[in-house]
Amino acid sequence: MANLRDGLEKKTLTTLVSSKAIGRIDKWIDKYPLEQKKSAVMAALRIAQEENQGYLTTELMNAVAQYLGMPNIAVYEVATFYSMYEHKPIGKYQICVCNSISCMLNESEELFHYLQERLGVKPGEVTQDGRFSIKEVECLGACTGAPMVMIGKEYYENLTHEKMDKILESLN
Repeated sequence: MANLRDGLEKKTLTTLVSSKAIGRIDKWIDKYPLEQKKSAVMAALRIAQEENQGYLTTELMNAVAQYLGMPNIAVYEVATFYSMYEHKPIGKYQICVCNSISCMLNESEELFHYLQERLGVKPGEVTQDGRFSIKEVECLGACTGAPMVMIGKEYYENLTHEKMDKILESLN
């Protein structure tokens, strides 16, 4: 009996991401002994995610596994454990609301609910215009500026509804 996957083209990482991304991944691989190239898995996933509009697909994770010589399941374990990896489309601006104890004590949960109302989305959803998605995340390490959010690579601290509104308006 033929395998159901017979005849289906198996895409490789080099066909799914740019040569520039492959070069960046290879630089990470070069940091480790050849037999430990799987140590570059987190960087490879991050780079692949960046190339795919901010999220990972099963096909992309499988290609990373093949490129690094790892079992697919080992890559899935990494990609599902860490909160920086997305598994479905996100908005142009992914708003990560910190839920650590410092932020929680300074009303981050209230800010999280405010954002859901203001943007009209729940966690994991994207606004109709594709601009925003929101996500609750573990500690982002800015406890003295609680409550805070991270949008892209930028931190915004000591937030109120008014400050959050100004931030949202400034994002074009």
